[in-house]
Amino acid sequence: MRIANRNLWISIPNLLLAFAVWMMWGMIAVQMLNLGFPFSETELFTLAAIAGLTGATLRIPASFMIRIAGGRNTVFFTTALMLLPCLGAWQALQNPDTPLWVFQLLAFLSGIGGGNFAASMSNISNFFPKRQQGLALGLNAGLGNFGVTTMQILIPLVMIAPVFWLLSGDPMILERASGTLIGRIEAGTETWIQNAPLVWGLLIIPACIVAWFGMNNLRTVTPSPGHPLRAFATLTGLYAAGFLTAAIGLYLFLPRPVGLGVLNMWLALPLIIVLTLGLLRIMPGEVIRPGIKRQFTIFSDKHTWSMTILYILTFGSFIGFSAALPLSIEVIFGYMNEVQADGSVERVANPDGPSALTFAWIGPFIGALIRPIGGWLSDKVGGSIVTQAISVVMVIASVAVGYVMMLAYGSEAPHEYFATFLILFLIIFAACGIGNGSTFRTIGVVFSQELKGPVLGWTSAVAAYGAFIAPRVMGEQIEAGSPEVAMYAFAAFYFVCLFINWWFYLRKNAYVKNP
Repeated sequence: MRIANRNLWISIPNLLLAFAVWMMWGMIAVQMLNLGFPFSETELFTLAAIAGLTGATLRIPASFMIRIAGGRNTVFFTTALMLLPCLGAWQALQNPDTPLWVFQLLAFLSGIGGGNFAASMSNISNFFPKRQQGLALGLNAGLGNFGVTTMQILIPLVMIAPVFWLLSGDPMILERASGTLIGRIEAGTETWIQNAPLVWGLLIIPACIVAWFGMNNLRTVTPSPGHPLRAFATLTGLYAAGFLTAAIGLYLFLPRPVGLGVLNMWLALPLIIVLTLGLLRIMPGEVIRPGIKRQFTIFSDKHTWSMTILYILTFGSFIGFSAALPLSIEVIFGYMNEVQADGSVERVANPDGPSALTFAWIGPFIGALIRPIGGWLSDKVGGSIVTQAISVVMVIASVAVGYVMMLAYGSEAPHEYFATFLILFLIIFAACGIGNGSTFRTIGVVFSQELKGPVLGWTSAVAAYGAFIAPRVMGEQIEAGSPEVAMYAFAAFYFVCLFINWWFYLRKNAYVKNP
């Protein structure tokens, strides 16, 4: 158990950094809006969505990495790769005239952080027996999820001063009021937005060193990890496949001049998934092909598909709302309706609006904090009972928050609805966090030792598309003037999940009773 615990506690900070790098564009986009970068609200929502899509796609090949390349090799190399988007964004954000496509490319590369989750969870699942997996996976994922909260707290703080001395560069001047955990930052104040990605780049270096010298490649899981350089080449090939298919999907989805704009979101996502699986299936190599072929057996098991849907319910909602909430707060509550002299209504800046940089961290914090409790509770009473309970809560809370969003968006004083809005979203985040633990517990019980790692990776990959879907759906509905429609649609999906969970795991003749 000493080796297992050491790998777990080294894995957690690496996963925390991965979440921070993956999700940082939601907060950076808010400050870009406050600084007057020449991009529309929809374009800024798209930055978070692009990072979400790439991260989800990279989770598909990442779910196969541990068995092929080894745990230590994988965690070290994939963490080191995150230096690319961090250092690139540090440079690009110092110039407000940087073109949109550069930020889109950097958001695309930030998906590396999202992909790392699948490899991390697959790795840790191999170190612990079934009776301890609920807690171990809950700790790894739950404390790793704190990367979202840590990022949302730390980014506003490091932007208020040149905390990295010469590396911080020159400041910019806020055009709109901003905020931090410790208070409001007024318009006209200097800010160092480039510090937002730099802080993670500086933390990644020691995390890589500790991973290399402290983690293990389990020979029982990876009999032949080979020379580290060979393992790194294999990992590069796997991620390259994910990058290629994500790029194809984004090119077909994004509007001109960046892409062709010929596919909508609901066609682009299945295409990307199918292309990624197909490309992995035909990849050459004596190491890659047999390992992937063996693990493709998960797709013939009906429980792979039921658990995929249930993990979209929990983690997909958590990561999607984490990405979309900051800019949603800024747009819905930071502006208000004002009746003009001619009787028309225009949306203007709300001087009493709350700052997203002050409040957005609370939801992900609660969701991550409570996740281990979901795993522990599921170890006691069964994962599916816990999943059913949180599903009911999410249906009710989503309908309620949609109604509040409708009232706020059409109001001359939207800030009056903010407290209710925030409380309802905190309930959703708490339910998501508990459900994250319960669904992983169910996967650990239903599947064999050999298959649970790939299943954990696959389900987390598909659920991670929530980080693409939520910002896009909420951004589009806000732009259309009907933000409540997004939340009503999510509530309808949660109701479907209620039935699926009951049918597979809770009814009298369930396939597996309350795993």
